[in-house]
Amino acid sequence: MAKKEINRGLSAEKRKAKEHHGTHQGGPGNPDYIRGDIKGEVKTRESKVTKPELQKLVQKGVKEVDSKAGFTKPAVEYRDRYRPDVKLISKKKKI
Repeated sequence: MAKKEINRGLSAEKRKAKEHHGTHQGGPGNPDYIRGDIKGEVKTRESKVTKPELQKLVQKGVKEVDSKAGFTKPAVEYRDRYRPDVKLISKKKKI
């Protein structure tokens, strides 16, 4: 990864943490932001978040996922059926 891409990702994480009234954490193995007991993850890539990826995030204790590209249909169905407490956000709208 180029340094420019890393900086762009970090600045997006910090901006989203501020939007969600949280504290930016970041780094490998850490959630991108924390607000009280709620852990949040920010995805700024062009591809949608998939069901297996969402399952891994949920296992880590993440309760909010903010994705620029959105979520695949199986990922949304998984959340609706098994994890209704997880908040999915795309383009500032709750899914």
